Amino acid sequence: QVQLVESGGGLVQAGGSLTLSCAASGRTFRTYAMGWFRQAPGKEREFVAAITWSTWSSSTNYADSVKGRFTISRDNAKKAVYLQMNSLNPEDTAVYYCAAPDGRYTLSNKGNDYDHWGQGTQVTVSS
Repeated sequence: QVQLVESGGGLVQAGGSLTLSCAASGRTFRTYAMGWFRQAPGKEREFVAAITWSTWSSSTNYADSVKGRFTISRDNAKKAVYLQMNSLNPEDTAVYYCAAPDGRYTLSNKGNDYDHWGQGTQVTVSS
């Protein structure tokens, strides 16, 4: 099993920034990708960003709504993935979840393609 723990959420004013972290532990040797999703009250879960990596390179994918404002990155040594969020607006308010597929390289924007999920961290953007 892979355990994922998010941190870094909080309350921020519109236009501000936050960085979310997702720490992975357990059977991470089969983890080659991770993604961030979010769910706002009364709305369906939506894709935010994903990253895959290998020894030589990494690739990323972003939802159109966050492209140019959010950046996903990975620290191999720490087995952590980060989501740098800039120019936040109230529409970004949601619980943010990190997720990992088991043994697959994927930049999928579909939650069903991910096998392991964290508990979520709340991000609230005030206007």
